[in-house]
Amino acid sequence: MALKPTIYKLNISLSDLDRDYYDELNLTIAQHPSETAERMMARVVAFCINAQNGISFTKGLSEIEQPDIWCRTLDEQIALWIDVGEPDFERVKKASHKAHSVKIYSFNSKSDVWWQQSKAKLVPLKASFYQFDWPEIQAFAALLQRTLSISLMITANIAYITVDGQQCEVCWRELSSQ
Repeated sequence: MALKPTIYKLNISLSDLDRDYYDELNLTIAQHPSETAERMMARVVAFCINAQNGISFTKGLSEIEQPDIWCRTLDEQIALWIDVGEPDFERVKKASHKAHSVKIYSFNSKSDVWWQQSKAKLVPLKASFYQFDWPEIQAFAALLQRTLSISLMITANIAYITVDGQQCEVCWRELSSQ
């Protein structure tokens, strides 16, 4: 019998001071059985950083031909392709041919090694690469509950997060941008 995803409901009060973007997001997120809480929360932060009309989570790990997050145009073209993790060169190359904009958010303890080993091949591609701070993603994941109300404020590559009176920050740095 196949394992089923775990469903989370997140109500996020989003304030992106850098983009003057403010929204109330009511997200239902499926955590794939093989996905860690840290990866799922990295997806949430990446979603908030890029929040805009039409952005949505995809089937992600359940559908290898799709990114984790995308934004599609009215004529079904992929305007924005977002992957979370350390994808290989072929995946990023394929994404850069399918989408107008590609963003990769690396997040775990092996992220530095992946970047050092892959950057020579990845940098020439039409994609932007970012790295979340791993201990901060872990701290955010530690706040995870099945239903969450989150206040998330973004400024200067830092997400200030409050969940039930508990606070954490998630910083990211740009590795390469196109």
